[in-house]
Amino acid sequence: MKKLIKIAVDAMGGDNSPQKIIDGIEYHHQKSKNIIYKIFGDKKLIEPAIFKKKINKDAYEIVHTEQKIMGEDSAFTAAKRGKNTSMWLAIESVKNKDSDIVISAGNTGALLVIAKLNLKMIENIDKPALSGLWPSKKGMSVVLDLGANIECSDKNLIDFSIMGSSLFKSLFPNEKPKVALLNIGSEELKGNEVIKETYQKLNQINNEDFEFKGFIEGSHIMDGEVNVVVADGFSGNVALKTAEGTANFITNELKKSLKSSIFGMIGSLISNRSLKNFKKKLDPRLYNGAILLGLDAPVIKSHGGTDYYGFANSLSVCEKIVKNNLIDKIKNSIN
Repeated sequence: MKKLIKIAVDAMGGDNSPQKIIDGIEYHHQKSKNIIYKIFGDKKLIEPAIFKKKINKDAYEIVHTEQKIMGEDSAFTAAKRGKNTSMWLAIESVKNKDSDIVISAGNTGALLVIAKLNLKMIENIDKPALSGLWPSKKGMSVVLDLGANIECSDKNLIDFSIMGSSLFKSLFPNEKPKVALLNIGSEELKGNEVIKETYQKLNQINNEDFEFKGFIEGSHIMDGEVNVVVADGFSGNVALKTAEGTANFITNELKKSLKSSIFGMIGSLISNRSLKNFKKKLDPRLYNGAILLGLDAPVIKSHGGTDYYGFANSLSVCEKIVKNNLIDKIKNSIN
């Protein structure tokens, strides 16, 4: 018999919650039957939303609280708001081993702070890292850090390499992680002292868990030659926002072009299937779900503006991480 996975869900964070959270749970539940959803939030809003859903009653539990973290709260304000918010209680559920993993579409800064207040760091890891999934020509890549740490030491970047590789193996167990450091050039002499020192040390590490491929420039992240890209939080966040903005620009301009003339509309009808595949490849909902690595329990951040489909994909990430023992993989790889 398969082990039940318990996911603690903050139902009150993000746009259109808790409705989209419940819709996402329903969509995920149709494909995954060995999941218990511990749903934290206002029962008066959650019960009417879940009443008509095709979700088995023994597959969820509602933990009532009327308090929630607001999107405009600073991290400090969110921490002060109290221990009875849906986000805090969901994270506390993982801390107390009542759940295996926690997910929230709420305030990112608040989630990072409250998670760090409640959960211990994995031994020998100094800083947590926020990682995400990016599309590439050859499938999917893990990129980290996406903004949790502006400044990093060479040890931090090495830890990120190990944690990112462990995450990649948890999500894609049949592929070998190939790690590269994000840099301003691929030559060994380029970059600041920290990244050059990290390069030298990773070159000397004989790690069977991943293959070190050296430096990678931002323009080659999506080539698919590497599948774990490591950066400090400043560089990683700039790269992320640039990629998101570029993808939005391309899709919006393409839509305008196809609707601007009769020839464009005819062309879009002729190439309808190719355009659908193109749109799907860039659909951010498929890559929804940032993972906070380094804590002794997994914490997932769903994008606040995503819809039920994006949230359901984040739940799938939760499921894979627990099934494939991400935390144990990191602990076994960190010296």
